[in-house]
Amino acid sequence: MEPILETKKLCCTYSVGTPFEHRALIDVDFRAYPGEYLGIIGHTGSGKSTLIQHLNALLKPSSGQVLLHGEDIWANAKATRMARFKVGLVFQYPEYQLFEETVYKDIAFGPKNMRLDAREIDRRVHEAAYFAGLTDDQLQKSPFELSGGQKRRVAIAGVIAMGPEVLILDEPTAGLDPVGRESILRNIRQFHDAKNATIIIVSHSMEDMARVADRIVVMNDARIPLQGTPREVFSHAEELRAMGLSVPQITQIFHRLRALGLGVDESVYTLKEAKEALLALKRRD
Repeated sequence: MEPILETKKLCCTYSVGTPFEHRALIDVDFRAYPGEYLGIIGHTGSGKSTLIQHLNALLKPSSGQVLLHGEDIWANAKATRMARFKVGLVFQYPEYQLFEETVYKDIAFGPKNMRLDAREIDRRVHEAAYFAGLTDDQLQKSPFELSGGQKRRVAIAGVIAMGPEVLILDEPTAGLDPVGRESILRNIRQFHDAKNATIIIVSHSMEDMARVADRIVVMNDARIPLQGTPREVFSHAEELRAMGLSVPQITQIFHRLRALGLGVDESVYTLKEAKEALLALKRRD
């Protein structure tokens, strides 16, 4: 399968020629595939945010390429504009970027910039609100009357309304309680399933990545040293710890059980797998 979005030898250097010069990305080859649910993990400063800002043309590479459907997004102005609509990016704490009088107008802002007609804008606003978990009565409220979690949903809906083929979310559950976290992730999954969109989530939560991602990309020191399925990535526990990362708590428990002499699989990373592994162990005994 051909990737929908990829980078080739992508490099980014900040503050070139100054004492503060810093290489944020070094020869990064990244791929995301149609319909994939992809997680990106890495410690603070590893290059995650810089990478995702290149993926929808917010940042221009120092060298290398970003390709959407095989076309360089910086080839011409039309390709760059298309990338910004087709690759939607939701920043961490996007609720701070809300500014319109009503939730409806905030969600409609992007589609209006796409020069769509009023009927199509209205359809997109209501559809995006549904996928973001907002009710019709909330559309006429001021976004500043809403809770923090509801504001987060408005910001996500504003990006969904532009009809992106790739939806990138930077820490979408940051600062939310467990119920809010689960609800946001469920809504993102509903959008993914309904539209077969490519989802890219940046997160510090290994538990979230273990549950939702088909594949995980690990960033460290401006490069991608490790990627694969959650099982493959979390089997490299020592390497991840050396990068300042962890594995899901369930995986940590099974590593400990293995060290105590129990014949369990150390690559367990979800509650469902843990239950099955413990039942199998009980049957063997």
